[in-house]
Formats: sequence, C-alpha cells, structure tokens
Amino acid sequence: MKSVLLIEDDQSISELQRDYLEINGFKVDIAADGEQGLHMSLTGSYDLIILDLMLPKMNGFDVCKRIREKKNIPILMVTARREDIDVIRGLGLGADDYITKPFKPAELVARVKAHIARYDRLIGSYMPKNDIQIRGLYMDPDKRSVLVNEVETVLTTKEFDLLYFLACNPNRVFTKDHLFERIWGIDAMGDLQTVTVHIRKIREKIEAEPANPTYIETVWGAGYKFKD
Repeated sequence: MKSVLLIEDDQSISELQRDYLEINGFKVDIAADGEQGLHMSLTGSYDLIILDLMLPKMNGFDVCKRIREKKNIPILMVTARREDIDVIRGLGLGADDYITKPFKPAELVARVKAHIARYDRLIGSYMPKNDIQIRGLYMDPDKRSVLVNEVETVLTTKEFDLLYFLACNPNRVFTKDHLFERIWGIDAMGDLQTVTVHIRKIREKIEAEPANPTYIETVWGAGYKFKD
C-alpha cells in the first residue's frame, strides 16, 4: 500500500482528502502545521507528500525546501494563490506539481496516482543503469546521486530526471515542450516556465558560474542541449 503524507491545517479539507485517498487504496497520515509536517516528512517513509502552501508555524515554501535537502519523493503543492510567481517559486524550491484550490477530490487522487506511478517508473527497472561521467559531473541513476568535482550535490526528483535525460542525449537540442512532456508528462499541470526554472536551479547546483554554463547550453529560439 502506498503511503501519503497530507500537510494541511484545515481539518475539514484534510479529512475529505484523506477519505478520498483511502477509498482509493492509499494509507494517509495528516500533519496540521508546517513544523509537524516537516518532522513527519523527514522521519517517516512516504511515497508522496501533499503540501499546502499557507500553513501555521512554517509555510509550505520553507517546508518544501527543507524536505528537498534530504529527500527526492514527489511533492504536490496545494495553493489558493493563482499568481504565477508563487507557483514558479514553489516549483523552483522542488515541488513536482501544483494544484489550485478549489479542486475536485477526484482530480487530487488522479494527480497522486500519476506522480507515484511516474516516480516508480523512474526508479524502476526500465531506467537506464548507465552511470554518467562528463568532466567533473558524475551521475549514478541507481542511487540517483550526483557528484560535482567529487562533492555530492542534492537534486530534486525532477532536477535529476531533467539533467540525466539531457546528459544521456548530449549535443542534441530539445525544445521546452519536448522536455516538459518527457519529464512531467503530457497530462501534467503547469507551463513551459517550469522547465526554465528547473534548468536555472540545476545550473545553480552544478555550475561553477551559472551565468556561464559549461554543461547545459541555452540554444536561443530552440531550447536546451547538454554539451559533451
């Protein structure tokens, strides 16, 4: 049975979401504030985290950032804000997807199933097992670990998937549309800015000078390519 952590301070909403998820075969734990949610995230074993943006004691952005420092499991951010800056900021901190209130419980269940299934496929037997070593960059797909000049660097799930996909196809230009569909899936919610944000975050983590990248090159008017 897959396990989900629901971090939501509104009891009526969290209980409704829990009921729908449990009906669909998930085990659900609930945290009522950010601090409790962070503690449970880091000490428990979950297949996905549903994280509300507006939380007491610690907001969803901070919780997401702290989780991503330790774990790569999927995070679905829930927000009542429709401003793009909030969504982009959330994804930049490591959220894999977002859903905007109000939403139908059935949509939430569908998103949860899709992200867990996609994550399982990414870490499952279908994934290429080839380690990648290009200049100072080393990637191990089995451990999903990244070393830059022999120093371990923590990437989020999507950051690793995006970098690994590009590195497996060096010198080939991919459009933002192609990358979004390949990494997030054709049915994922979001926009192409998501790709841009993740590329920027990857550069900040692996490049000595993010403004002058040596690994992921921007091909203006076309997309991105990994320079071998």
